[in-house]
Formats: sequence, structure tokens, C-alpha cells
Amino acid sequence: MPQIKVKIYRFDPSKDTEGTLREYTVDVADGARVLHVLHAVHEQDPDLAYRYCCGTGQCGSCALQVNGVPVLACFHEATDGMVLRPLNLPVQKDLVVDMGPALASIASLVPGPGRDLPRKREIDAIKPLRSCIECLACVSICPAMEVAEFTGPTAMRQEMRLALDPRDTRDRIPQAIQEGLFTCTTCQYCWKVCPKDIQIPGKAIEKLRAIANRQGLTLPRHQEIAQIIRETGRSVPRTQPTFLEQVGGTIEPYGEVKATVGFFVGCMYNLRLPRTALDALEVLRRNGVRLIIPPEQICCGSPLIRTGQVAAIPEIQEKNIRAFVSRGVDTVLTMCAGCGSTLKNDYRTPFRVVDINELLCSIGIEMPDILPVRAAYHDPCHLLRGQGIRDQPRQILGTVVNEVVELPVKCCGAGGGTRSGMPQVSHALAGKKAEEISKTGVDVVVTSCPFCEFHIREHSDRPVQNITSILLEGYRAKDARCSKEN
Repeated sequence: MPQIKVKIYRFDPSKDTEGTLREYTVDVADGARVLHVLHAVHEQDPDLAYRYCCGTGQCGSCALQVNGVPVLACFHEATDGMVLRPLNLPVQKDLVVDMGPALASIASLVPGPGRDLPRKREIDAIKPLRSCIECLACVSICPAMEVAEFTGPTAMRQEMRLALDPRDTRDRIPQAIQEGLFTCTTCQYCWKVCPKDIQIPGKAIEKLRAIANRQGLTLPRHQEIAQIIRETGRSVPRTQPTFLEQVGGTIEPYGEVKATVGFFVGCMYNLRLPRTALDALEVLRRNGVRLIIPPEQICCGSPLIRTGQVAAIPEIQEKNIRAFVSRGVDTVLTMCAGCGSTLKNDYRTPFRVVDINELLCSIGIEMPDILPVRAAYHDPCHLLRGQGIRDQPRQILGTVVNEVVELPVKCCGAGGGTRSGMPQVSHALAGKKAEEISKTGVDVVVTSCPFCEFHIREHSDRPVQNITSILLEGYRAKDARCSKEN
């Protein structure tokens, strides 16, 4: 029987002023779950406090953090050296947290006379939301709840579930807005840690925002952005020559063609950060990528979808799809995390959509010179969780800098309409991110999202670069060295 070493957070508020990690070694069977390890530790140390009930993933009571990630102890496989901590909620003792306030915020159905039972269409709409086991894993990692009065993802899920139920008599939207509906950054972390795979941002929060829009309750700043999109096809105003004004048509690589893709630029790289897009273009040409760039492409619609203003989305999608299909494009490249996530998850495209990090890693990049800098990589939410892309940007960055420093994976606060509609929440989250960056002492922050790039730059004292810009810097250093050597 194999042995496992485990570190467990211990804290008794009646005796301790702060928690500590205590190491244990236990014998467990192959394939043991975390809960089995806790039982084995409890035999050694009966004072250890933890919760469990059903042991089959149905009650949610055994939720805790394993190596910083919320999981169900009864489902998650134990590994040697794992660190067990309580959820990020008030600790009552050891791994036991106070779930009462969060559970009390979950609304109940308010029935009335003469109400019809749900029909099949309504039941089908409710199904993706009703499997919640109230483990509060989502609540424990919600960034907005750390800086704002927000009842959190579980409460929002329930508000949407009740809004779909014909037996409920209450208008759920005013209550949801009061509970912080527009503070959510749609970072999707709640979905990714949910043991029941409930897509709370897309199936609950964005849907509640859509109902709010139909009731005329969309935030004024979000309405302004929608008006800009209607008038210009872009979500931000033009302040300088745009990328599409400088580049268009078909752009050939410098050497052998390794891939041909359509390039979806996105509003931020087209209008606010065109220099970054031009850097990416240079990197792509250097690595054998032919680019087809339709000038008629417009905003992907993400700012509208995230804020619930979805009436124009079918027209926007149709126009963007036609722009690439009409040119025979079978692969569309994005360099904006938000655009990529939207095209992959909210569109039904007849073409494949790839992120620039995916493409570069798949075709193999020319090696740059290594720059003498320490770089922290910031994971954009819509790249890491929206597209499942984690390793590729780190792989690229590792070729061009002396050292890649990991940051806590937390939302910077720029997404979900929060930066525009709830700036105090957005700034508070960016401040937390800036604090983490400052602790590392790095020379530069590198990311792969224009909103993150723009937002972190405003709040941090460290320079912020797109991953293709720093890669291009490495190529230019290589060119300068080779020129000297020759």
C-alpha cells in the first residue's frame, strides 16, 4: 500500500492567532481520493476537523482547496505532496468553513396562485442550472466578491434558475442588480471549479443581463458602447490611424509558407493598440504565416454578449463569418483573448479558430536571442479558461527571456464589461494584480490580451508587453547580433 505525504492547514480560533501547515504521512490504496487521505490522517490525529457526508459528490460538504484549487475531497484523486487548505471563506476550524452567510443569500422560489407548472421548453432551459450542490467552490474563488458587495455566482445562478420558472412570482432582475449582477468580470473561474460543470457566466449571469437589457436596465456606459458598435462597427472610437487602415489584403511571409490564415484583428488591436498588432504581423511573417485580412471585419460582439445586449449579435456574426468565408479562409487567427473565446464559443463558424499562441507553437517558431530580463506572465481569463490555453504562451516566452515568473492566476478586472460599467470594481482588482506583480520584482509583465495589456499597464509600475512584441524584440536583438558578427 503506497504512502502519501500531505500538508494540511490547521487552525483553531480558540487557541491560534494564525493557521499553520502540518505534514502527515499516511498509507492509502492506489487511486485514493483526498477524502480517504483525510480519514487516514484523522485516525492519527482525531482533532483534525473537516466536513463530509455522502462521499459520492452529491452533497458538496467536503469542498476544500487542493494545491490552491477548490475541489470535492470525495472526487479528487490524492497525490503525494499535496497541500490541503479550506475554501477561501471564514474558517471555523481547520478545513471547516462558515458556509451560512453564502447559503443564506441564495433566493427561494416565491409561488403564487394560478401559476402553471414548467413546460418542457422551460425545464430544458432550467436543466443546466439546477444541478448545483451548494459546495461554494465558486464563491470561494470569485474575484469580484473580494472587492465588492456581490452575492456571488451561486446566488446569480439561482436568480436565473428562478427567472426561468413560471411558478415564481418575483421579478428577479432588480434583485439580481442589487446583489451585484454587473460586478461579475465573467472570468469563468466559477465554471471551471464547479464539480457539476455549471456554466454560470454564460448560462446565468449573461442571461440575467440580457433580461435586464430588455427591461431597460442595462448600465448607461454599456449602452454607450452598444451605440458606438451600431454606428461604427467597433466597440472603441478611432483615436489614431488603425491597423486595418495600414494593412489589408493578403500579406505574404518572408520565406516558406507554413500556414495560411485569416486574421481577425479585434477592436482593441485595430484602434487602441495597432502597434502591437503590427508587431504580431512581423512575427507571423517571420515564421512563415500568410495572412488574409478582410477590411470589412467588425467587432466580434463580445462586449455586447457579456453585457446582455444581444439583439444585434446574429447580424454581427453573419457579417464577420461572410468576410472570411468569401475569401476561402478555413482557419481564422485571433490575437485577442476575448475575440478568440467569442469566436470559438459564441459563434458557429464554418472555419477553425486558433489563437496566435496555438498557431506559433504548432508550426514551430524561429528561435530569438534571449533578452536579459525576468518576465511575469499574466494569464488572460478568456485565454486560459475561455480557450484552455496555458502552456503555449509560456513556451514562447521561455525562448526569449532569462526567467519566467509565475503570478497567482487571478482576473485583472478588465473583462465582462466591468472596466466600463463598474470602474471601481475593475480598479480594485487591478490594484490587487499590481500588488502581486510588485512582489515578484520582475522587469516586465507579459500577456496575450489587449484588455489585460491596457488595464494592467494603467495600474502597475512595471511595463506591460504583448507576447508577440517581446518575441519581436528578441528577433531584433538576434538580427543586431548577427549583423555585428557578419
